[in-house]
Amino acid sequence: MKLLGSLIVASALLLAPLAQAGETLDRVTKSGKMMVATNAAWPPQSYLDDSNQLVGYDIDVANEIGKRLGAKVTFDTPDWGLMTGGRWGGRWDAAVGSITPTKPRAQVLDFAGVYYYSPYIFAVHADSAITDQKDLNGKKIGVETGTTSEDYINRRLEIDAPGVAPIQYWLEPGEVKTYASSLLPFDDLRLGDGKRLDAVIAPEQTVMGAIKSGYPIKALEGDYAFREPLVVVADKGDPEWTARLGEIIEQMRADGTLATLTTKWYGKDYSK
Repeated sequence: MKLLGSLIVASALLLAPLAQAGETLDRVTKSGKMMVATNAAWPPQSYLDDSNQLVGYDIDVANEIGKRLGAKVTFDTPDWGLMTGGRWGGRWDAAVGSITPTKPRAQVLDFAGVYYYSPYIFAVHADSAITDQKDLNGKKIGVETGTTSEDYINRRLEIDAPGVAPIQYWLEPGEVKTYASSLLPFDDLRLGDGKRLDAVIAPEQTVMGAIKSGYPIKALEGDYAFREPLVVVADKGDPEWTARLGEIIEQMRADGTLATLTTKWYGKDYSK
């Protein structure tokens, strides 16, 4: 009996991590509900429309993940630092917020899978005489704080994803101005050439979205500053949940869903 009891205890200890690992997946599946963290003001990724409803590429992707899990998605829009800082304490099941997999974030978050790729470009005022990216050296550059744009401009960007080439740094800005959200740098840039900013660095999708919305700006031609993969993330501690999210993302890539959604929102397939 002692031997049998010892085996039962040992089996329970071996199975405990597996049960813990599937906690989120079990809860989401049984409740039919999934809480997703995202952004509230980052068009066309995620933003409030005229009816005060969250829409955008990230929103469509999150809803599709929920659909494939049999769960209704509810969104929360925390501060960027909270969403990417890990230690969520169960507040969210996943984050679909165009998050770059960097080495510091890998310490506190699990990366479920890449769901699209984003090239970063420079934008200047429509009246700017600047036509060459090299002419941005010594200029005032605007970036959203807490993002890869800020890391890039400060030469500390380390992307943690396979197949991504090392970042090539060449820009020496005269001044870097940081902003709390993605569109605020463009709001300063639109005031006039050099009045508050000379240029903004941002995802190509964000720049094109601002131009489409009527901002008097233009994208500088030339090579991309860098390309980044964007991932769906989960808090650390539940590998089975992270793996299931990754499976769904790969299914969405294989069946063309991601291509369709990126084309819908960006006019271009950024899924591969």
